Amino acid sequence: MSVPKLVLNNGVVIDQLGLGVFQIPPAETKAAVLAALEVGYRHFDTAQMYGNERGVGEAIAESGIPRDEIFVTSKLNNNSHEPDVAKAATARSVEALGGPMDLYLIHWPMPAVGDFVDTWRLMECFAAEGLTRTIGVSNFQIPHLQRVLDETATVPAVNQIEVHPYFQQDALRAFGREHGIVTQAWSPIAQGKVLGDAVLAAIAAETGRTVAQVVLRWHLERGDVIFPKSTRPERMAENFDIFDFALTDDQTARITALDAGLRGGPNPDEFNWIPD
Repeated sequence: MSVPKLVLNNGVVIDQLGLGVFQIPPAETKAAVLAALEVGYRHFDTAQMYGNERGVGEAIAESGIPRDEIFVTSKLNNNSHEPDVAKAATARSVEALGGPMDLYLIHWPMPAVGDFVDTWRLMECFAAEGLTRTIGVSNFQIPHLQRVLDETATVPAVNQIEVHPYFQQDALRAFGREHGIVTQAWSPIAQGKVLGDAVLAAIAAETGRTVAQVVLRWHLERGDVIFPKSTRPERMAENFDIFDFALTDDQTARITALDAGLRGGPNPDEFNWIPD
């Protein structure tokens, strides 16, 4: 079965499942992406902060797969929000990836460091210049999104945020749906914390699937875009094998009941880290 797709608010189509390359060392990224392409992945999520954009670009070029069949996301680094720095960083990303991005995100709002609305206006310019087909944000809360909606002309296509069964972010996701903003879920299995959950293990047994497959399927059925990370081809294949089963209403309700508001990553209202 094929990967389900969503249409973003500017008409661009995105696969709901991709491979994330967060924490994959640059020297290993090319091989990981090539392996994922062999499995069938056509959507890849990287970032300037990860330091591995070039490996993604090299793998795509070497694969021989037409570029228009592949969707690539990258993100503006926290140390690159000043106009001239942002322009240079964006140009480096385009060069490393072998051409324009499909989706470009502000990685963090960093409200204490600068005005993210000004940064969003830069993103609008990058889209107008053809450096990316689509722009969006990452780790934005409702007040951050509301300012962008109130003060600029472009609605973000996506908001990439931490979402998993222990931290479901329903209010933020609902705000996104109301305004045509697709939610992308990073850390979809809570960096492995959900894999030992008894409720999820029971559902896995009922469906004849692994816990990871159950959780990833839950995300898809909620309408989120996900990109679990792996460098192992067998795990990539397992994560990709989630399109031929569905959760029952009871199973979905049991997963929904696991929400405990347990954020694993930084709070975007407080996170203002700038890399060296």
